[in-house]
Amino acid sequence: MNHTIEKIGGTSMSDYLSVRDNIICQTSEEQLYQRVFVVSAYGGITDQLLEHKKSGQPGIYGLFASAMEDDSWLKKFEQVKSQLLEINLQLFGEGTLLKQANLFLNERLDDAKQCLLDLQSLCQHGHFALDAHLGTVREMLASIGEAHSAWNTAKLLQRDGVNACFVDLTGWLTNKHVSLDQRIREAFAEIDLSKQLPIVTGYAHSDAGLMTSFDRGYSEMTFSRLAVLTQAKEAIIHKEFHLSSADPRLVGEHNAVPIGRTNYDVADQLANLGMEAIHPKAAKGLRQNDIPLRVKNTFEPEHSGTLITGDYVSDSPCVEIIAGCKGIYALELFDQDMAGSITQYDQQVLATIQRFKAQLVSKDINANTLTHYLSTNLKTVKRIREALEQRFPEAEFNQQKVAIVSAIGSDMKIAGMLAKTVQALASQSVSVLAIHQSMRQVDIQLVVKEADYERAVKSLHAELVEIHDHGRAICLAS
Repeated sequence: MNHTIEKIGGTSMSDYLSVRDNIICQTSEEQLYQRVFVVSAYGGITDQLLEHKKSGQPGIYGLFASAMEDDSWLKKFEQVKSQLLEINLQLFGEGTLLKQANLFLNERLDDAKQCLLDLQSLCQHGHFALDAHLGTVREMLASIGEAHSAWNTAKLLQRDGVNACFVDLTGWLTNKHVSLDQRIREAFAEIDLSKQLPIVTGYAHSDAGLMTSFDRGYSEMTFSRLAVLTQAKEAIIHKEFHLSSADPRLVGEHNAVPIGRTNYDVADQLANLGMEAIHPKAAKGLRQNDIPLRVKNTFEPEHSGTLITGDYVSDSPCVEIIAGCKGIYALELFDQDMAGSITQYDQQVLATIQRFKAQLVSKDINANTLTHYLSTNLKTVKRIREALEQRFPEAEFNQQKVAIVSAIGSDMKIAGMLAKTVQALASQSVSVLAIHQSMRQVDIQLVVKEADYERAVKSLHAELVEIHDHGRAICLAS
């Protein structure tokens, strides 16, 4: 096939003119088609519909799930509705298109609101449990954001002379539940990619429930399956930033440079740290089908971005990127009886972490101590700890907030890499609380105090990546 599947992130979607001019219409007219665009909701909207991805602050879903006895979710619903209508006004201005856009949006919102009201009333009766329906509620609310942005973008492009078509995978008002693959195949059965430019909802309804498996990574899974099922020549993600050697806000824009080339191993490590190049399960499909992934910056369209493939290995061992995350909770369990029974302890701790839906970033194990590093909020950590204290009443528990900084590369198999990494932190008086390096040697994780996070990133980037020549990562082998 000669087409690409492309995904546009939420921040980029909020700037229609940049999307139109830098992504969609940047090429010549004869190259306008043979592309499919999967779009996210406008920036911040999914946070308002569900909950804030990082802080956990509840949106409509969060309030509805936790406050059945009051109408706080209704107030939030009206706030979000006003926000979405304001987006329409900014995009379309006054006129016929605005009326059409508002009609489409209001139909979705009114249906969703009535569903929630009916469910709230139903669950007042003892025979009906709200928990049994929350997964469906979450999927329904999430779908509104992508349907809104995809419909708007298709109409705006049509107005601007592009033969765009709105492809709705949300299954809104559908009378059948089908697999994700079948829904995609049916939606694209009559589309001619040589003449039409599909604008596709990032959320897709499936019988298994896309969010059950992928939660907020659902749009990337839609993107990945589209690429695999249509045998795309390349998958492209358009973001508001480059996939750079480090966060430019920390190391300076003049020091951080686009990686240029890397592999899916590196992408997985970044995803584990919350740097969303692509969801690991979405990357798996691309990797298995030999589809390259390109990450581009919406606001620098002339730049080729970073190409990710399954077989790429740097010419010589080196660190390609310094990444990390703050706000990590280290939950330590010490029990003298653990020696010889680590597996049983670890299984029960992991089951508890999974039950409370906390993300496990890494863990330490020795003879009598388990430490799990969790990316979640304090409330969830306390719940996990309380559950474990009941299960292991004689164990000692400790928790502290830390940061993880990681040196990542497609090939880091060289003697002295670990020593040089630790020395870089020691030279800046950064204490290392824990170190992790696997035999695969694609990353080195260092646990540091949260207050030392920025200093750690800067020192590792300066010492290991050495991008002061603006573009060439100096490998340790040289």
